[in-house]
Amino acid sequence: MTRPPAFDHPPRPLVQRLGAILWPSFFSAGVATMVCFAHIDPLALRDLTFPGLEIGREAGYTIGFFLFWMATAASSLFTWVLLRPASRFNQPSSNQPRSSQLRSNQPRSNQTPGG
Repeated sequence: MTRPPAFDHPPRPLVQRLGAILWPSFFSAGVATMVCFAHIDPLALRDLTFPGLEIGREAGYTIGFFLFWMATAASSLFTWVLLRPASRFNQPSSNQPRSSQLRSNQPRSNQTPGG
């Protein structure tokens, strides 16, 4: 008895996939930035890390936000990669012969090789 093929959702549009990754990471980066800079002054952080650079408080907030956004977007992207349906990747490719094609290409026992 054969199983019916598993239902596979159609691929989503690129905009929807990017939105599903970037929007939650944007929101998380905003929250992480507020929590981080509620406790740490960007100027004190600059003095610890890059004392020779003239980075203002606003630039410190901006750099921190984009660093948090990159980290949370990487996390969202990794989650998206892990949640993709396996059926999209476990199908036989067109360049690999299926078992029925392998059987038809093998010589029959009553034929001699080469003729």
